[in-house]
Order: sequence, then structure tokens, then C-alpha cells
Amino acid sequence: MGEAVEIEVDDRVVRISNPDRVYFPDHGWTKLDLVEYYLAVGDGIVNALFERPCMLHRFPKGLAGDKVHQKRVPQGAPPWLETVRLTFPRYRRTADELCVTELAAVIWAVQMSTVEFHPWNSRRADVEKPDEWRIDLDPGDACDYATVQRVAAVAHEVLDELGATGFPKTSGGSGLHVYVRIPPEHGFTDVRRAALAFAREVERRTDDATTTWWRKDRDPAQVFIDYNQNARDHTIAAAYSVRGRQDGRVSTPITWDEVPDAEPGDFTIATVPERFARLGDLHAGIDDAVFDLAPLLEWADRDGDEVPDDEPSS
Repeated sequence: MGEAVEIEVDDRVVRISNPDRVYFPDHGWTKLDLVEYYLAVGDGIVNALFERPCMLHRFPKGLAGDKVHQKRVPQGAPPWLETVRLTFPRYRRTADELCVTELAAVIWAVQMSTVEFHPWNSRRADVEKPDEWRIDLDPGDACDYATVQRVAAVAHEVLDELGATGFPKTSGGSGLHVYVRIPPEHGFTDVRRAALAFAREVERRTDDATTTWWRKDRDPAQVFIDYNQNARDHTIAAAYSVRGRQDGRVSTPITWDEVPDAEPGDFTIATVPERFARLGDLHAGIDDAVFDLAPLLEWADRDGDEVPDDEPSS
């Protein structure tokens, strides 16, 4: 698998073992290629993960092998690596999860065979108070991407009417995500209530969208607006995270003007570095566009919808 190499990341040195291990067999992309991708989008991935508890999706044998979902940072991690302790009262457990504050932590995680980074929508200052509302447009099995694009346009329309600034990105799969920064003043249940109220409004405006929770009850040609992605300990791939797909697809920030034409497969570890060098981080201004959830919570009260209390997972 080749001799280990040492990568200088700012004032850190991260040792990469097995740099020639093939992670993406269809293209021959290696562990070192993955490292170089994350170095190329360093400012973007750190901004997306900064001070958030982060679950790691690891592929110790590459994509041809099994995926490991890892919450806990293993023993033997470098002393400079930062973590945040999470509690799961239902199971009487805790977990010290990775908390990225610098690019070297991302590269260390790739050394540990991480391909995907899945952060919480809250930060370690108060992990129980989200500062990010996530709109997840999840297409059904018979839903094409053009339908996702149409629903995204309706979502954008509603956001504009609310005075909220949404930051879209491809999911890295077949869907689309939109992030909105919010003040960390509400618990997960209220954020989900607000997210459901927004989803209901989009659903009212287009037959292409649904908020029906059970998959068996949905029209597979519709887009499910998955408001439950705002529940405690629910995570989705970060902006600039590679996904565990053979084409090396990346969850990539795009502009609203790009939404009607951009295709998810356009954005891979082979194409995103040049795009990032040219455009920079399209989510760089997200912390400056904070939206108060009060109007959506009023909508939730109006609609009378309730969501179950969040139950911490293990």
C-alpha cells in the first residue's frame, strides 16, 4: 500500500499510512487523493464543521468494504485533537465526538479512513441549542432531479417571503439541502416544529412535495421535505464532504442561480477543487445571515402540528 507519508497542515504534521490504498475502485482514487481533496477545500470543510460534534463515516477498506459509523474518537488520538462530550440519557451513555477547529483534524480523520463528515446542527458551546436549520429535499424512488429543482425553487420563494437567507448545496446523492443560520435560542423540538411548519407551506404550494412521514404512504414521485433532519443527533453530510459513492460525489455549495441547471454528478473530488479555487466557499457568509424562527413557530401554532420530543439516540 506504499510507505507512509507525512503531511504538513499549518503547524501540525499528520502521518498518512497506506496512502496508495484505493478508496474509489471505479476511478482508482486513493487515500492520498482523498487527503489532497480535503486540503484543497480546507477553509470550506472547516467552516462547515467548526466546533460541531461530528460523526465520522469510515471505510477502512475503501468503498469496496464495509462502512463504519463512528461517534467516539478512539484512544490514541493526538493530544491536540479537540472533542466535545455528548450525553445520551436514554441509554446512560456518553460519547466524546470529534470537534473540528482546524484543518489538521479533518486530515487526521481521513487518515483514520473517514470519507464522509456528518456534523450536528449545534455547536459545542451549547449542543442542545441548534444554530442551523436544515431543509432536506429528499427525492422518492421514482422522483427525478428536475422535480427536486422545482421544489427548491418553491422553498426559495418561501424563504424570501420570510426574509430568510438560505444557503443551498447538493446533497452528494440525489437530493438538495438548504441551510439557514438561526440564533441558538431554541431546543431541537422547537426547531423541528419550525422546520415542519415551513415544509407544510412548501407542500401547500406544490404537488411535487410531501411532508408525509411514512415512506409507504408517500408518492414515490414526490420530494419528501425531511424536517426530522433537525432532530437531536440526526446528521447529514457537511458542505464539501465527499460521499461514499463510487463517483466520488461531493456535497457542494451552489448558488440559487445554479440550482435550475446544476446536476449532482457535476461535483466530485476531481472537479470541486478547481471550483473552490475559483469561487471560494459559497457558504462563507452564513454566520452573517441569522434568521429568527419566530414567524415559523407562529405558523406551527397556527397549523397545530406537534412533533414528538427528541429522544437521544445511543
